[in-house]
Amino acid sequence: MLHSERELPLVIAHMVQKLRGTVLYSQLERQARVSLHRSDIKLESLKEDIKEFLKISGWEKKLQNAVYRELNVHPLPSHPLATAEHIKEPLSYMRRAQASWEKRILKSLNSMCTEQSIPLARKRPTIEQKELLSKWNEMGTDEPDLSRFRPVYAPKDFLEVLINLRNPNYECSDQPSFRSHLGLIQVPLQVKDIPELTEYFKELGLNTGQLGIDDSTQVPPELFESEHIHIGKKVLRQQDSAAAQQYVRQGCPTALRAELWALILNISNQPEDMLYYEQLKANVIQYDLLADSLIYKDVKLTASNDDFYFVFEDYLYQVLLCFSRDTSVLEHFAYNSASPPKSYIRGKLGLEEYAVVYPPNGVIPFHGFSMYVAPLCYLYHEPSKLYQVFREMYVRFFFRLHSISSHLSGIVSLCLLFETLLQSHLPELFYHLREIGAQPLRISFKWMVRAFSGYLATDQLLLLWDRILGYNSLEILAVLAAAVFAFRAVNLMEVTSLAAAEAVLADLSTLKVMPLLQIFLFATVD
Repeated sequence: MLHSERELPLVIAHMVQKLRGTVLYSQLERQARVSLHRSDIKLESLKEDIKEFLKISGWEKKLQNAVYRELNVHPLPSHPLATAEHIKEPLSYMRRAQASWEKRILKSLNSMCTEQSIPLARKRPTIEQKELLSKWNEMGTDEPDLSRFRPVYAPKDFLEVLINLRNPNYECSDQPSFRSHLGLIQVPLQVKDIPELTEYFKELGLNTGQLGIDDSTQVPPELFESEHIHIGKKVLRQQDSAAAQQYVRQGCPTALRAELWALILNISNQPEDMLYYEQLKANVIQYDLLADSLIYKDVKLTASNDDFYFVFEDYLYQVLLCFSRDTSVLEHFAYNSASPPKSYIRGKLGLEEYAVVYPPNGVIPFHGFSMYVAPLCYLYHEPSKLYQVFREMYVRFFFRLHSISSHLSGIVSLCLLFETLLQSHLPELFYHLREIGAQPLRISFKWMVRAFSGYLATDQLLLLWDRILGYNSLEILAVLAAAVFAFRAVNLMEVTSLAAAEAVLADLSTLKVMPLLQIFLFATVD
């Protein structure tokens, strides 16, 4: 993680700055002061005695988990003089493309606002507030008129933007030897090849036990599953985020998944967290946003029509409405290529001092956004904890699936990785689909942008997300997408149109994720 020992002071200063002001920081200070009254704390060895007390009392472990969370989420400063925009996204043409895309989204939102004569935000009348509060736990029964609203954009709109993305410094040539990538993504980014992926995902190897394979009925549980569960319980007792992250690379037992994911994400659901959630809820009750109607519309169009997730409609509204008000989400824009959209107080258009972030969390929901939350409803039934886990998953992973960046887990790199894997591993299939006008990315993009939510059966999706958390990477989405094409290759070689190819790949709900990944990664190595 560190490039040299000289960077260590910079990293430590970065960590201290991030943690200072947090609840944990004040708790550690308070515990250190309390320990001064203990008889086993000696003045001559004060520093070491306090450190030992914090270790024995479990506070050292909490600090380690907090530091580990920061290392996983926030990029370390590559240089003391690195600018904020460089940390957000080092490539200027990516920054320009993202800024242009944001303007397009905001224009779509504003035009809807103007056409429908609907304010971006309004305070609810008292009667309306009471009514919303009374039906907070059954919002799914409400049937508001959403016919006037449309999603601000859909994944296919975003794909067209990515297809047109170009590096102005990269001169494209007609010589086949120079430009060998025949896919839709035409930007020169570094992505892993099969040997690099097999090394990176080595814990998924054929010789390593995996939940999703070795817990099947044909394999006696004593050979893997029982021992894996035993180790999982030990990891939970130790409350070590790093150990939990390593553990879930082989999959989570169903009974332990919720606790293990919360441990990896450093979610503890303390009283102050529950209070914060209640404050967000109060804000929802008090104010009505145009973004709320976009959330309602998205849930009705997606999760409400899904056989796996329609029962969680109420949870989805609660989480997403609170999420739209959460200004703490704005912190992730420090390492996100995107910037939060701004609106202006009525009559003050163009005056920066009257500009406000809209929605308050800086994230405009798009078609399918609610599917990031839906699978988590199987794991968490307490709204505030469900909310915290989703928020952490979003600021770690999901935001990368709808912003333009050069990050390895960014959607541009995932698309390029998918096309590169397919072109190098199954060139005949790739060329066939390209020739009939069925570019594979046009089919797989919607899977990746939703992290396969709504496409895989829930048990298989959770096994996939185990690995996303375990490797702190979204690259496995591109690998799985390529593996699906490899699995259906024989049928796809017979199709003659994009519609026919889409029909072959229309239903992924019967697929088993882990066998597909293992065969693609480890049975293809020469």
